[in-house]
Amino acid sequence: MAIKAYKPTTPSRRGMTSQDTSEITTKKPLRSLLVTKRRTNGRNNQGRITTRHRGGGARRHYRLINFNFEAGMTAVVEHIEYDPNRSARIARIKDNKGVYHYILAAKDMTIGQTITSGEEAPIETGNRLPLRSIPVGSTIHAIELQPGRGAQIVRSAGNSAQLMAKEGTYAQVRLPSGEVRLINQECTASMGVIGNEQHQNIKIGKAGRNRHKGKRPTVRGVVMNAVDHPHGGGDGGRHKMAKPPRTPWGQKTLGLKTRRRKNTSQFIVRSRHAAKRK
Repeated sequence: MAIKAYKPTTPSRRGMTSQDTSEITTKKPLRSLLVTKRRTNGRNNQGRITTRHRGGGARRHYRLINFNFEAGMTAVVEHIEYDPNRSARIARIKDNKGVYHYILAAKDMTIGQTITSGEEAPIETGNRLPLRSIPVGSTIHAIELQPGRGAQIVRSAGNSAQLMAKEGTYAQVRLPSGEVRLINQECTASMGVIGNEQHQNIKIGKAGRNRHKGKRPTVRGVVMNAVDHPHGGGDGGRHKMAKPPRTPWGQKTLGLKTRRRKNTSQFIVRSRHAAKRK
């Protein structure tokens, strides 16, 4: 997929790029797989802002994605569609029972392609198999962490993981972050790389595009008053902070470990930070 550039007719257009939508085959999503998406604007059930800098933006409907294929399902790809809720493209498929589903579109997935799930499925792009049936060294995406729960990791545009080894009831999978993790071989994964791999190279170009996404402006802490932020205050000149950077509530922002689920550390064979320590 290529990146679409614009003529510099205005200062904001200079350098602006967007996605090439030539791979999208229809602009009409299936209404039966759409649900209304309520915007919270970063507020909790008490109306208090828990996530800052969110609000506004274009309205959107949520597409119901099938992350948990049933074994033995065969389907045909009918359309490749745009999904405003994720960076990846989605594929509309029709299974052998006549039921429609949305799945993550793999790279080079085409209309008319047959998608199969189960242990006996061929090792082809888009097919979904348990890890025990996938050859070592294969490239996979949309991986389960618990059997039957559905895909939880490696779901964004251009991402993929690699099946490194199998030992006992677990398989070693190298994730996009570089982490090598143990995953139960009963968990399923889809073959291939997720499409829309040029998503990360898009240049926003102007502030208005972020407002369309629901991102509100951010004010730097160093330009605030001392009462409003730990970085604030000073005599007016530009200066470096004498203390480590912190959030508005005083928590350190660089180097502080925020991982809470320590009980899953036993499944990490190689940390994603291992390469950085060398």
